[in-house]
Amino acid sequence: MFWTRLLSSIILLASIIVLGIAGGLPLLLGVAVISIVGLFELYRVLDMHRSGLAVLCYILAAIYEAMIYTSGLTLIGAYIFLSMIAVLVLYVFAYPRYRAPEIMGAYFGLIYVVFMLSFVFLVRVLPGGQHLIWLIFISAWGSDTLAYCSGMLFGKHKLAPELSPKKSIEGAVGGVLGAALLGAVYALIFRGELGIFAQPVPALAILCGVGGAISMVGDLAASAIKRNYNIKDYGDLIPGHGGVLDRFDSIIITAPMVFFLIMFLQMLG
Repeated sequence: MFWTRLLSSIILLASIIVLGIAGGLPLLLGVAVISIVGLFELYRVLDMHRSGLAVLCYILAAIYEAMIYTSGLTLIGAYIFLSMIAVLVLYVFAYPRYRAPEIMGAYFGLIYVVFMLSFVFLVRVLPGGQHLIWLIFISAWGSDTLAYCSGMLFGKHKLAPELSPKKSIEGAVGGVLGAALLGAVYALIFRGELGIFAQPVPALAILCGVGGAISMVGDLAASAIKRNYNIKDYGDLIPGHGGVLDRFDSIIITAPMVFFLIMFLQMLG
């Protein structure tokens, strides 16, 4: 199991590095595939993955990916409104085939998986995005790794025992501080490429620290859904890791947080 997990991690990381460097259409297609597979996994948990409602949402997800490639953030507000209208139209004219919890789950999936993950691409298309995109993964996966190490060494007090008995408060603190340190080191290495920040080192330390903290919420939120439905993993697509949502659960919430923190820190100067 260890070697399977390690090999999967290497392949996954290499793929992300290639797509992150390439940017543009290759990255968008990668994000789109991950999003739609993740949406399928979530809908399978909700027992609606092959329904007409799910098919509509897969189509809406594909439309959204095409839209952000051509228009960026410009039409996101319109998309959020019109996609809800599309789901409600199906609800009304197919009634009583679908019940309210299915409609709410379908729309939640679009926002939670597709919309949130799209910020990986949206960060990449920002000025300097070829360097900014890695802050998402430093915040999420960097903090996760350092939280694990800190928890193993110092963990005594449970963070969320009902959701994840192995996670500790000490581990969480170590993860946040570790992510902040990684952000500062990254800023020192690429200071010349991060001119959008007046003070790159403290800016990235704050950004990655906050991103690391919010990534833990994303991880625990995904665990809460699994607990509610009594499942261990969302899938088995990634050997040793589970499904797409099992590996990208923290990225889902971290990517938009990093995007808006970049905007905020730029405004501060």
